[in-house]
Amino acid sequence: MASAAEQLASNLNFSTFAKAEDLKKRLWFTLGALLVYRLGTYIPLPGLNPDAFAQAFQGQSGGILGLFNMFSGGAVERMAIFALGIMPYISASIIVQLMTSVVPALEQLKKEGEQGRKVINQYTRYGTVLLGAMQAYGIAVGLESGSGLVNDPGWFFRISTVISLLGGTMFLMWLGEQITSRGIGNGISLIIFAGIVAALPSALAGTLELGRTGALSTPLILAIIVMVVAVIALIVFVERAQRRLLIQYPKRQVGNRMFQGDTSHLPLKLNTSGVIPAIFASSLLLLPATLAGFANAQTMPGWATTIVGALAHGQPLYMVLYGAMIAFFAFFYTAIVFNPKDTADNLKKHGGFIPGIRPGERTAEFIDYVLTRITVIGAIYLIFVCILPEILISQTGVPFYLGGTSLLIVVSVTLDTVAQIQGHLIAQQYEGLIKKSKLRGGKRGR
Repeated sequence: MASAAEQLASNLNFSTFAKAEDLKKRLWFTLGALLVYRLGTYIPLPGLNPDAFAQAFQGQSGGILGLFNMFSGGAVERMAIFALGIMPYISASIIVQLMTSVVPALEQLKKEGEQGRKVINQYTRYGTVLLGAMQAYGIAVGLESGSGLVNDPGWFFRISTVISLLGGTMFLMWLGEQITSRGIGNGISLIIFAGIVAALPSALAGTLELGRTGALSTPLILAIIVMVVAVIALIVFVERAQRRLLIQYPKRQVGNRMFQGDTSHLPLKLNTSGVIPAIFASSLLLLPATLAGFANAQTMPGWATTIVGALAHGQPLYMVLYGAMIAFFAFFYTAIVFNPKDTADNLKKHGGFIPGIRPGERTAEFIDYVLTRITVIGAIYLIFVCILPEILISQTGVPFYLGGTSLLIVVSVTLDTVAQIQGHLIAQQYEGLIKKSKLRGGKRGR
């Protein structure tokens, strides 16, 4: 006999989707918001020479600017008003998360539930404004230092650039929050997702063009396609993988009623840190090459030139440091977002316990032990997914957008969005699903 979950899944079809009016409205709103975002990536900054900047960008596309250009959907390459993208908001969110672990006042806010979360979100917005203003001013000064990039350098250009870039970031932050509340999926993630996906067709066309001109052989292109499919399958498998810890609740009496003991599971994701380690590691490693690109090669000391050369794509030192940083940030970010002691205290407060483990400190130690072991597997998975495409990029010249970081973001966001769509469909058909699965509470047929 099929389980209730299988019966629920079998009832989801196109007729179910056609009846889900609220879901269709949410989907149309999400598509419209992403279209507005894509249009904004083509609005250039005032006072900029676009042709001169396009030529200057080509020499820096392999550095950190190329990474930011990928996340912003090509806005950096065109130096549009959305050039900063949503990265200041993400950076501010990570900083606030770190501070909640070391600042007692913020840690207390985190425990206050919804009201505390609203206050922390407000602090995150303030941090976004501060980081965005600093980055925008740095971009304005950097553009003025370039030869012929700015038509009329001066404070007016700096102020207008800061206002335009900061306004673009704040608009994207607001747009992401609107998508989350009125659309489908996580708005911030979908904005990054849309930027990467928008550049995939040109990246695929560039790869096929390399094959047509003979720069890449046909067997190599087929091998790349097979590798991409295999990596996507691996990402789907690992991102959905969980280590479930059995939780038992004893019998309890509420008033005159006795409730039987229940069992549940504490799910621990294999990759708790998500794509954050890959983004941090890429940004830090690409920073020296980017700074060297802006500097004059003739005035650079010999040791700096040696370091920049060793940190180039495909070099052994780059690969070793890239993997080491991914592993470090995987453990570091997991320790920030998941606190075994708080989890153990919550279980003890509600009477739950892990069989064979004493509640309290012993439970926290056991959860930390299990979490450390699965984080090792998650870190190895992240290193493999990110290093393998880097080798192909350095050896074959495959476009940057086919890297492991972009595949991680695209697949993870797709999985989360599809899960939310399925949740809406199940809610839409809940009454019919109760009838079909013959669950208690369903209406009986006459």
